[in-house]
Amino acid sequence: MRTHRILPLAVLLGISLCGALAVSGPSDRVITDPHSIVSKANPQARPVPVEDLFFTKNVSDAAWSPDGREIALSTNLTGRTNLWKVAASGAWPVQLAVSEDRQVQEAWSPDSRWLVFAQDKGGNELWDLYAVPRDGGEIVNLTHTADVREESPYWSPDGKFVAFNSKLQASSSYDIGILDWNTRQSRKLTHEANGQYLWAIIGWSPDSSRIYATRGNVGNTDASIWSVEVGGGAATELTPHTGKVIYEGRSVAPDGKQVLLGSDMKGGFTNVGLLDVSTRKISWVTDTQWEATPEAFSPDGTHFTYTLNEDGRQDVYLGDRKTLRSRKLSIPPGVNGISGPQHFSPDGRQVLVFHVGSGTPNDYWIYDTSTNSARQLTHTAIASLDPQSLPASQIVHYSSFDGKIISAFLYMPYNLSKDATHPAILYPHGGPTGQTFDSFNRTINALVSRGYIVIAPNPRGSTGYGVDFQKANYQDLGNGDLKDDMEAVKFVLDTGYADPKKVGVTGGSYGGYTTLMAIGKYPQMFAAAVDLFGPLDWYTMMKSSDPILQQYIVSLLGDPEKDRKAYEETSPIKYVGGIKAPLLVLQGDNDPRVPREETDQLIALLKKQGTVVDSKFYPAEGHGFAKRENQVDAIKRTLDWFERYLK
Repeated sequence: MRTHRILPLAVLLGISLCGALAVSGPSDRVITDPHSIVSKANPQARPVPVEDLFFTKNVSDAAWSPDGREIALSTNLTGRTNLWKVAASGAWPVQLAVSEDRQVQEAWSPDSRWLVFAQDKGGNELWDLYAVPRDGGEIVNLTHTADVREESPYWSPDGKFVAFNSKLQASSSYDIGILDWNTRQSRKLTHEANGQYLWAIIGWSPDSSRIYATRGNVGNTDASIWSVEVGGGAATELTPHTGKVIYEGRSVAPDGKQVLLGSDMKGGFTNVGLLDVSTRKISWVTDTQWEATPEAFSPDGTHFTYTLNEDGRQDVYLGDRKTLRSRKLSIPPGVNGISGPQHFSPDGRQVLVFHVGSGTPNDYWIYDTSTNSARQLTHTAIASLDPQSLPASQIVHYSSFDGKIISAFLYMPYNLSKDATHPAILYPHGGPTGQTFDSFNRTINALVSRGYIVIAPNPRGSTGYGVDFQKANYQDLGNGDLKDDMEAVKFVLDTGYADPKKVGVTGGSYGGYTTLMAIGKYPQMFAAAVDLFGPLDWYTMMKSSDPILQQYIVSLLGDPEKDRKAYEETSPIKYVGGIKAPLLVLQGDNDPRVPREETDQLIALLKKQGTVVDSKFYPAEGHGFAKRENQVDAIKRTLDWFERYLK
């Protein structure tokens, strides 16, 4: 998530009070008439230079120190995502750690003297935990494990231990690990035997004797909350249930009496509640068919935060623990959220939130709940990046082939004539259990500011619209969801602006997969395509990708032997022979999710059949490109490709 300068929030911030949110959701959507779409006039519109987009910084994973003085965050100010800190009162940020590799998920020690964070190598996602003193100094590798992922550190309240989520490279399951801060020795607290399930930390009990954790399946359809004794590892389930239901915890109250959770037990739609640890009773905070996500309790335990995702736009709510009434922090539309568990000031009065919009990259703001005003903490956008020169996103809704209502974000360039002459791009998201949000997308902004109409749908299989919608593409990948995407293309053509002979498609990961399926199954529709690290053959991926991804594929397609036909029917390799559109492929050498072998195989097949294809492999990059020069290069290649074959 990204953002930029906006109108002073103090002017726009108000607050709205509510009890449990009234039932609303996807059924409230109204079909959009494509003929109502217009291209607005803007004499100041111009193509945004790629460098402007990528020298606008990223910030993420912010954490507020327990003493309230400083905020740690991950940012790529230098072109590498490293650990920095900034005074909570506002100042120029100070770099704490330097590396060519990513440094994320920072957590402050209770005494605010240390930060523990995760760092991988060359994008391989085999994270180690590191520590750095508050005032900088020697960086210490705490775990030294070349074949284990250690992620999401949580300090115990007494400061003696650091808990973390841990996964062997050869395993599909995450367990909970415990690091003794004094001896720097680690041990496993849980020992998951079911390859379809994994553990994730919620938080510690106040006396540091127990860890609360969620145990859920890889397919994200079943989860329960557990209490685990740190001493002996004895575990007690706090949300026993039958059938596939999600109970996912996010935070433990400072007095240890409640767990803040999210659950889809209300008809398959995620809502927020408070779980009483002793009685196992849940007091519900929300009642909605949109997606409500719990965040964290305030340090004094009187309040808690959660977010509400309504059709790809998100708001932050502050809940009262006694009354269960909530108030929305009224921040301008877009994606407003919380980053990590340490987002309250020590007195609980201020909340660290991020704001991002389609034309404004991610920035952190400090919201004062007593005065209902906010001040901007970070300023990531370079001065030349003017949001007024970027067309705002629009949410549109259309009916798909079987009557399902599909949401999409439409980006209409300025100053277009309604004469069916303009190029258009389909931009499918990753996942498939993901969602396109109303956030700052550098690729989309680069394309739209150059006259390309872009549509980014949320087809069946996406999150944010209930569990039934999420499961609607089971064993049907690249079919029903792709038809939803093709209806998005039809919507764009029906606006009267786009040329049916100038349609392209690009996406990353599952978006790359959708790109390959689209040009293979609908060759008459697409004139050019750019695939970023998209899978080619689900069956071969099962043999070479990370084991947890293998289990995820099983959750989508079934057993690779018993359901072999589903794997064959849904793999792009079956449709490669139909590909006619010139294809550019971009791939990280070190990708642990979609290995390079998938792309090598694709290129060989296309060259053999005479299809126009080009490729670029980025060294020391994983699933997505983290280094700024590679991000810039990838976008420039994408723009050049579409310029050559669409315009």
